[in-house]
Amino acid sequence: MASRRGIVPFSVILGWLVVALILLVTGYVVVRSTGDAVPVASGPSLPGADASNGPLLLRQYGCVSCHRVPGVREAIGAVGPDLTGFTRRAVIAGKLANEPANLVHWIRFPQDVSPGTAMPNLNVPEPHARDIAAFLYTLE
Repeated sequence: MASRRGIVPFSVILGWLVVALILLVTGYVVVRSTGDAVPVASGPSLPGADASNGPLLLRQYGCVSCHRVPGVREAIGAVGPDLTGFTRRAVIAGKLANEPANLVHWIRFPQDVSPGTAMPNLNVPEPHARDIAAFLYTLE
């Protein structure tokens, strides 16, 4: 493929660039089409929690009917706040510092934190609340 002078023809370089671009676009489409790709965590860590369980648990407990959550296809609710950028929030429910223990407590017992809030107590066990919280801390 090289010419006599050892220079690779422009058409060969262009061909490889097109192939690379196609691979990148294909990879992007595949990842985005799953709808549940968990972004890389950037927020506080919750030891033992599994952020990859978050989308499933958000569906299981019905969170998707009230909240908009990036990366979770069904989560297009408009009753509760949009959870996009959760890691950048200073407070949870307008009352608690945005820290892992507070978030887990809020997910489990929102009526105790803020009586009369629209968010119901859903009887979320602590391990599930920790997984949901770990997922929420991936939302930038």
